[in-house]
Amino acid sequence: MSIENQEEKVESTSLEGVDGKKGGGIKKFLLFFLEIVKIAVIALIIVLPIRYFLFQPFIVSGASMAPNFATGDYLIIDEISYRFSSPERGDVVVFDADFISGYEGQRFIKRIVGLPGETVNIVNGEVQIIKDGQATVLNEGYLPKDLKTYGDKNITLQADEYFVLGDNREYSYDSRMWGVVIRDNIVGKAFLRILPITSLSEIPSPVY
Repeated sequence: MSIENQEEKVESTSLEGVDGKKGGGIKKFLLFFLEIVKIAVIALIIVLPIRYFLFQPFIVSGASMAPNFATGDYLIIDEISYRFSSPERGDVVVFDADFISGYEGQRFIKRIVGLPGETVNIVNGEVQIIKDGQATVLNEGYLPKDLKTYGDKNITLQADEYFVLGDNREYSYDSRMWGVVIRDNIVGKAFLRILPITSLSEIPSPVY
């Protein structure tokens, strides 16, 4: 074999090795990319049902729930509990405000005060709950002791109707102004505060 032919053979072998390395690198990249896509798809399959059917985040905006909740509080809303049980007095709930003129597409956060079958009577700064002919002044320990609930109101709740108030009674736009919340409008109840991190905690249910 001539020297010229030997040189051609060496050159050819060298190029084939380079091409092989390039091909192997592309193959590894594609396998890595497919693995990432697979992980992302699995994550979506797990996360999306939780996000849309079990729990939802909600960021508080406004002062209507002060002093217990403030603008920027990041809450987790439990959507599943009310599929098996009814909302209770004291629950802090998030609901669709589409039925309130001017607030279509928005969500409110308020506290349930009156339940179906009860009469809510607000008079002299107090909230009275009337049931079976008995009137009881609501003892709301989660509010400042000197706080008054103004805006005289007397309303009897029908099936699936709830009377809600903001904790900041002086500045809350709630059932005193626009009426009751239908259960179908309730998204869920706030059960966990994530942010600010210094306030990380489960949201307690009050005892009356």
